[in-house]
Amino acid sequence: QVRLAESGGGLVQTGGSLRLSCAASGLTFSSSTRGWFRQAPGKEREFVGAITWVGGNPRYADSVKGRFTISRDNAKNTVYLQMNSLKPEDTAVYYCAAAYGSVSGASPSLYSYWGQGTQVTVSS
Repeated sequence: QVRLAESGGGLVQTGGSLRLSCAASGLTFSSSTRGWFRQAPGKEREFVGAITWVGGNPRYADSVKGRFTISRDNAKNTVYLQMNSLKPEDTAVYYCAAAYGSVSGASPSLYSYWGQGTQVTVSS
C-alpha cells in the first residue's frame, strides 16, 4: 500500500519561509513523478510544481516560480518543497502526489496517490 505523508506546514508571516516534506512508503518510485498541489478554501486544487524521480528539472506554476523550489532525496524516498518569500495568497492546504512514469501535465487527475495535506497559513 502506497502512502504519502506530508509534514512541515504551519503559520508564517509574509516574506517568511517554510519547507514541506513528503515521504513515500509502500513502494519505491524508481520511475515516477512527484507533484505538489494546493487548495485554498472555496477554490479548486491547483498545481504548484513537480519533479520526476529520475532526471529532469523541476517545473513550477508561474505563481510560485522563483520563490518555491522542489528537491528530492532518493535514499529517503522523500521530496521537499522549499517555499520562500511567502505571500498571503499562498495560504492553502498543500498536498503531495505521486504518479507512475513521467507526467508533464498539471491536472490532479494525472496523479494516483495523494498525501493527507498540510496547512500553510501566511499572515499579512
